[in-house]
Order: sequence, then C-alpha cells, then structure tokens
Amino acid sequence: MTVSTASLPVIGPFAASPRVRTTGLLMAVASALAFSSSGPFVKPLLEAGWSLGAALLVRMGVAGLILSPAVFRAMRRQPGFLRRHWRLIAGFGLMPVLGCQLFFFSAMQRMPVAVALLIQYLAPVMLVAFVWLRTKRAPSALVLWGSAVAVAGLILVVDISGASFDLIGTLFALAAAVCVCAYFVISERAGDDLPPLALAASGLLAGAVVMGVLCAVGIMPFRAPAVSVELAGTEVPWFVPMLWVAAVATTLGYALGVMAVPRIGSRVASFVGLSEVLFALGFAWIFLAEVPAPIQFVGGALILAGVVLVKLDDLRSAPRSGGMPAAEAVPIP
Repeated sequence: MTVSTASLPVIGPFAASPRVRTTGLLMAVASALAFSSSGPFVKPLLEAGWSLGAALLVRMGVAGLILSPAVFRAMRRQPGFLRRHWRLIAGFGLMPVLGCQLFFFSAMQRMPVAVALLIQYLAPVMLVAFVWLRTKRAPSALVLWGSAVAVAGLILVVDISGASFDLIGTLFALAAAVCVCAYFVISERAGDDLPPLALAASGLLAGAVVMGVLCAVGIMPFRAPAVSVELAGTEVPWFVPMLWVAAVATTLGYALGVMAVPRIGSRVASFVGLSEVLFALGFAWIFLAEVPAPIQFVGGALILAGVVLVKLDDLRSAPRSGGMPAAEAVPIP
C-alpha cells in the first residue's frame, strides 16, 4: 500500500485545479468546525450520567446510518467493494473513528484535558516527522517554522501550567495522536475507486459495531438515562445535544474531512485541523459559559500563523509541477 507524502501532498483524481484545492480547504475548515462542537455538547451528557460507551455508540451509529447510502451506491457500482477495501475500512473504523476517541477519553481520565489535547494535536508534526524519516528528505524551512509556531500556539491555547506527568495517560494520548494521523493518511487514499463518503460511512458503521460488542459484553458500560442538560443557559432534553453531535458534528465532520484530504493532501489538512481547538473554545464559550483567557487568543493567532506558513510552502511548490504540487508515494509496510 502507498500513500502520498505529507510534504508533497496532492494525489489522485482531485489534484486537478486550484479551484478544487480551494474547495478542499474550505471543506477542511468546515470539518474542523463541525468536529469542534462535539465536546461542548457531549460533556453535559457525560456529567449528567451518560456513559462514554453509550455516547460513542449513538454518535457513530447515527452518523454511519445517515451516510450509509454512499456505501450502497459504492457496492452497486463495485460488486466486490467491501472485499476489495475491507482493510482500509476496518483501519478507518478502528483507528480514526473508534481508537482516537477511546484513547483520548482514557487519557483524559488520567491527566488534565488540556495536556491530553496538546499531545493529541501533535499529529500534524508527527506526520511531518514520519515523512521525513520515510523519505530521508528534510521538510522545507516554511514547514518547520509552521510546525514550531503552531505547536507554540497550541500550548498557549490549551494552557498546561501546573500539570503533572502521567506515563499511562501520556501513552494513551500519543495513541490518540497516532489515530489522528491514520485519519489523514487513510482519507488521502479516497478517490473514484474508494469514494470518500463510502469510506466515512463504512468506517463509522464498523466502529459502531465494535463499540456495540464492547458494550454488550460489558467491557464498556452502557448508560443512557433520559436526562435534561443546560446549553447556553437553556435546559434541553438529552436527545437535543445527542442528535447534534451525531447528525451534525460527526456526520459533517467525517464527511467533509474525508472529501477534503484528497484535495489538499494530508499535511495541509492536518494543520488546518488544528483550528478545531479554536472552534471548540468558541463553542465552550457560547454553550458552556467557559470564557477563554486573553493568552488563548494569542495562541489561536499563532496556530493560524503556523497553518498559513505550511500553506505557503504548499503554494510555493506548485510552479515546480505545472501549477500543482508534486506527489510521491511512500511505501507503508
């Protein structure tokens, strides 16, 4: 199996025009915006008695069902669709869909949320380092500076002052970061042969099936009481935040994300994904009355600056490949 390098990110049928890449960039931002609303809506449910297993099962199951027509269309066009792509589908369901959430919440139980977030969102830097190691080609100065500036901004946004070290929690958070990397790498494989929406839908359904089994055998507790929670100063029934998380945040997040990555490449998409942290601050401010500190706004500006530097390198490489960045395949053992 091969994936395109993150340093030269555009491959496949979507690498056709600047307009397509601009569309992909907008999709990536919209995906980050959708994903960022999950935390502020799920948090009150967990505090009111919902178990993590129940929240994740409903989230993945509903989103997978909403996107399931894409799988049926792909199966009609390709009679052997599932047999041909089952490895990527299983990988997507177990890592970006299920693994990322399980590892992150496991880390969050052992260490401050801010530290777990910081480690998980090191994924873009991990992708840059992975390509560097695999290709033996150093990233450009713009990419290195962009990575450093973005990480500095991330540290300011999540505020890890006073945090203590926990080895197991750190390992869980690093595993979540690896799963985030897998999200971008696997999504980059989508195209005409593996439609992005079919990949997202089948991965979500696969993750839901595994979570259902874990809940059925008691490994993951399943509690979903009919509670009311407070959002933006208003009390609402449990199904309001749950439907938002499943039908909007998760469905749009994965759908737009898997369509964006083949258009702009895993490297740029992963750095754009850092904007999820900024959007999450905004949603927490609006719905949970958690007002960001001034230093967090400075950190947000640095994250955006880092994304711009990485994108500038992407644009600078375009003239060398006839208007579009070149691509190389990196073998994955």
